[in-house]
Amino acid sequence: MNDERSAKAATQELLASLAPGFGDPVHDTQAVFRTLLDALARPGTIGVIETPLPCADAPAAEKRAGLAAFAALLALADYATPVWLAQPDAALAAALRFHADAPLVAEPHAAAFGYVHDAHALPALDAFMSGTPESPEHSATVFVRVESLTGGAPLTLRGPGIETTRSVAPAGVPERFWRERAALAPLFPCGIDFYLVCGERLMGLPRTTFVEMH
Repeated sequence: MNDERSAKAATQELLASLAPGFGDPVHDTQAVFRTLLDALARPGTIGVIETPLPCADAPAAEKRAGLAAFAALLALADYATPVWLAQPDAALAAALRFHADAPLVAEPHAAAFGYVHDAHALPALDAFMSGTPESPEHSATVFVRVESLTGGAPLTLRGPGIETTRSVAPAGVPERFWRERAALAPLFPCGIDFYLVCGERLMGLPRTTFVEMH
C-alpha cells in the first residue's frame, strides 16, 4: 500500500511540474509547422512562433529551451523521431516524452532532431546524421539556441529562396559552425538543416544555403 501511495504521489508531482503542451494540439501544431516550413523556404528571414503555450507560470521546459525550440520540437517530434539534447534537461526531456511520445537518445548520430541549448557546446557537425544519396531525408534537423538573431558578425546568404543575397548577423554562433557547415556542402543532397532559435523567434538555414563570412 505504501509503495502504491508513493508511486501515485510521484506521478502527481511529475504532472504538477510538467511543462504544458499545446492548448489546441491540431491547430497549434499546424501553425508551428507552417512557420518552420516558411523559415526554411526563406533562409535568413526571422520567423516568430505565435502559437501560445501556457508558460507564464510554468517551471519548465519551454523557458529553458526557449519558446521557438520547445514549440518546434512538440510539433515535429513523435514516437518515431529520436531527439538528442546536447545539455541534460530533465524538464524538457519529460515534456517531450509526455506530449510527443518522443524517444530521447544519448548520441547525436542517432537523432532525427537535436537541440543545443548553448551554441558553443555544439558538437562537430559530422556527429549528426546527414542522410545518404539514396535517402537524403534521413538526416537530422538541429535547433541551436543563440544569444540573438541580430547584432552579430555580418554574413551573406545565397541559394534557393533568396532572390540575390540576404544579409544576416546572428550573435553567439561560434565561427567553426560556419566552417563545418560549409564543409558539408559537397555532400548535397545529403546535409543537415538548422534552425537558430532565440526566445519565440527563429531563423532557418537549410542545407541548400551558402553562407559567406566577412
